Amino acid sequence: MRQLALALHALAARDPGTDAAVRDWLRRHSPPAGRRTTHTNTIAGAAVLHGPVVQARDIQGGIHFHQPAREDAPRPPVPRQLPPMRRALVDREEDVQALDALRAQRPAQASQLLVVSGFPGIGKTTLASRWLHENASSFPDGQLYADLGGHATEGTTGGPVPAATVLEGFLYALGAPSVPADTAQRIALWRSLTSGLRLAVLLDNAFTAAQVRPLLLGTPTGLTVVTSRNHLTGLLADGAAIHRLGALTPESAVELLTVGGGGGRVAQDPAAAREVVTLCACLPLAVCLAAAQLVLRPHRSVSALAESLSQDQGPLDALRVDGEAVVRSALDMSYGLLPRESATLYRRMGLLPTERYDLFMLTAIGGDGAIGGDGAADGTTRTAGTDAVDMAVGALLEANLLEETSPGIYRFHDLVRPHARRRGDAEESDSRREHVLRRFVDWCLITATKAEEILTPSHRMPTRELPPSPVLPTPLATPAEALTWLDTHRNGLMAAVRHCADAGWHSACWWLVDAMWPLFLRLRPSEMWVEAHHTGLLAARASGSRDGEGRMLASGAIGLRNAGRYEEAADWYVQALEHATSDGDLRQQAQAVNGLGHIELLTSRFDEARAHFEQALRLRESIGYRRGAALSRRRLGETASATGDHRTAARHLTRAHAELESQGEAYEAARALALLGHVLDCDGDHEAGTQRLREALEMFRGPDAQSGHWQGRSLEWLGQAAERQGDVAEARRCYEAAQDLFQRLDPAEAQRLDDRLRQL
Repeated sequence: MRQLALALHALAARDPGTDAAVRDWLRRHSPPAGRRTTHTNTIAGAAVLHGPVVQARDIQGGIHFHQPAREDAPRPPVPRQLPPMRRALVDREEDVQALDALRAQRPAQASQLLVVSGFPGIGKTTLASRWLHENASSFPDGQLYADLGGHATEGTTGGPVPAATVLEGFLYALGAPSVPADTAQRIALWRSLTSGLRLAVLLDNAFTAAQVRPLLLGTPTGLTVVTSRNHLTGLLADGAAIHRLGALTPESAVELLTVGGGGGRVAQDPAAAREVVTLCACLPLAVCLAAAQLVLRPHRSVSALAESLSQDQGPLDALRVDGEAVVRSALDMSYGLLPRESATLYRRMGLLPTERYDLFMLTAIGGDGAIGGDGAADGTTRTAGTDAVDMAVGALLEANLLEETSPGIYRFHDLVRPHARRRGDAEESDSRREHVLRRFVDWCLITATKAEEILTPSHRMPTRELPPSPVLPTPLATPAEALTWLDTHRNGLMAAVRHCADAGWHSACWWLVDAMWPLFLRLRPSEMWVEAHHTGLLAARASGSRDGEGRMLASGAIGLRNAGRYEEAADWYVQALEHATSDGDLRQQAQAVNGLGHIELLTSRFDEARAHFEQALRLRESIGYRRGAALSRRRLGETASATGDHRTAARHLTRAHAELESQGEAYEAARALALLGHVLDCDGDHEAGTQRLREALEMFRGPDAQSGHWQGRSLEWLGQAAERQGDVAEARRCYEAAQDLFQRLDPAEAQRLDDRLRQL
C-alpha cells in the first residue's frame, strides 16, 4: 500500500491536474490513523495439513521445526517393503488416473481402501506397487507389503496366509518387540500402532474379504491397497473402492512385446507381432514370456514365434479358459527353450513344498551331476556346483520364469509354480522325486542346525547326530544372518516338517522341529510353534526316540503357554515331568516343574506356584545348574511379591540378580533388578527402589538387554514410586512415557496407564 501511494504521488507531481483525484483516492483507501492493516489467510476446501504449519504474511530469515528428542523410545527403521518397480509399465495411464481419482474421492475422515482386481497375469501387483512407489512422498511412515497367498498351490504353504501371521510380520516391522498370541489382540495392537501414521499397505493376492478385513487400517491418514483375482465386493461394506484391471489393448501389447525384447523385429513384421499378442490374449504376463523367447533366440523371427504359439490346442480353445491355457502355452514354450540344466532345475524346484528359494537350496537339489556336480564335505566342488546353478537360475530369470524378491532370494509367479510342478511330476521318476525332496529336507535340517548353533548354542542336543550327506548349508556367519534366514524360510521349514511326517521320515521330522528352536524363541510364530511340536511329538514317538519325545514335550509346552492355552500347556508339562522322571533326567524334571510353576503363577495360584518353584530350585542346585537356579529364585521373588511378602521377594531377587549378572545374563539380570527395585519401593525403601529401577531402565534401553516392554514396566513402577512420594509431576511424566511405549506394544496396558493418569 505504501509503495502504491508513493507511485501515485509521483504521478501527481508530473501532472498537477491529477493531484486532487490522487488525494481523494488515498483518503478513501488508506487505513485509519493508528490502525495496522490486517491480513487474513484462509485454508478451505479439501486441504489437509500434516505436521507443523506457519500461516503468516511476510517471513524473513529461516524457519526451523525441531522435534523433541525421544531417548526413551528408539524408533525402528522406516519399513520400505514394496516390490521393486518393473522397467516398463505400458498403457496403464488411465488406470493410474482412476486410482488417483478414487483416492481423491474418499471422504476426508474415512479410511482409504482400494481394491485392484483382475484375472491372473493381468499386472495387478505391478500396477499397484508402481503407483504406490510414485506416491511414496505421501507415506513418510513407510510402506508394508504382504503376499496373502490367496491362490497358493495346495501342498506348498497350506493355502491362504492367516491374518494373524501377516499381523505378526507387520507389527515387528513397525518396531513392536513382542506380539500377542491372540489374533484379536494383534488386531487391536495393529490398529493402535498405526493410528495417525501416514502408512501405505499393499496386500497382494488376497482370496476373500474376510482374509483382508483384520488387516485394514483404522485411520484416515493411511492407505490400504488390495490386489486379488476376485472382486472382493464384500469389502464395499468397509468403504472400499474397487478398480477392475483389464487386459492391454493390442497396440499396447505390441509395445510391451517391443520393449520386452522384440525390438526391431516387431517393427519388421507388425502383422506377426499382432498375432503373437492376440494369441497371448494381450495378457501382460503372457506377452512378457513371449518376448523372453525373442531375447533367448535373437535370430528368431516374430512370425516363427507366432507359429509356435499357435500350436498345441489352438488359440480359440485356449482363450475359452480366461487365458490360463494361453499362459500355459507360453510357459511350455519358455520351458522348451531353456538350456538342459535350467530345465532340470525348473522342474525340480516345482517339486519342493516351498515358495522361497535361495542359491544354496538349489545347489542341494541340483548337485547330483545334473547341474554342476555334488558338493563335497570339504567344499572342493562347491564353487563349481554353485556357479553352475547360478547360471541356470540366470536363464530362468531371463526367461521371466523366476523373479528375485530380494538379493539371493527367488520365487515363482503364482501361475509358473504349478506349471513347474506339473513338469516335475511328469518328467521325474518316483525315485528321483524322492531323492530331490530328501536333499531339500537335508538342506533345511543342516542349515537350521547351523542357525541353532549361532543363536542358541546351549540348546543343541549332543545326541542329535545328522546323517552323512553331500548337502552343504547356506553359509551363516552372524546372529543377524541366522535369524534372517530362519525368518525368510520359515514357511518352507514348516512345509518340510509336514512332508517328513507324511513321508514317514520320523527322525528327520522331530530333528528339524528341534533345530528350529531359535525361530520359535526369537520370532514367536505361535500357531507354527504349536503345530510343529504336535507333529514332532508324534514323529519322535514313531521313531522310538525318548530324547526326542522329551524335547518335543518341554518345548511344545512353552509354545502352548505363550499361546494362552494354559490347560494344554500344563498337560504337556506333566507328560514331560513323567517322561523325565522315568528316565532319571533331573535337568528336564526341573524344567517341567518350573514350567508348571509358571502356569500356576500366571493363573494366580500362588501357593502351588511357590511349591513348584522351590522344587525346581532344589533340583537345579543338586546338579549345579546355576543359571536355572537363578531363574527359579527370580520366579520365587515374583510369587512372593504377588502375595505382598516384599521382604522375602527382595531376598530372592537380590540373589537372583547377582548370580545372573555374574554369568553375563544381561537381560535376565535386568529383569531381576527391575523387579527388585519395585519390591523395595513397595516395602517403603523409596530411594533404593528408585535407584534400582533407573539402573534397570537404562539396561533395557541398551543393546544387551533392549526391551520396550520392560522399559514400560520400569517407567510405570517409577511413576508409582513418585506418586507414593507425592511428586505428581514426576509420576505423570513416567506414566505418560510408559503409556507411549505400550501404545505400540499392548493396548490393554496402555489403557491401564490411561486409568492411572486420570486418577492423578
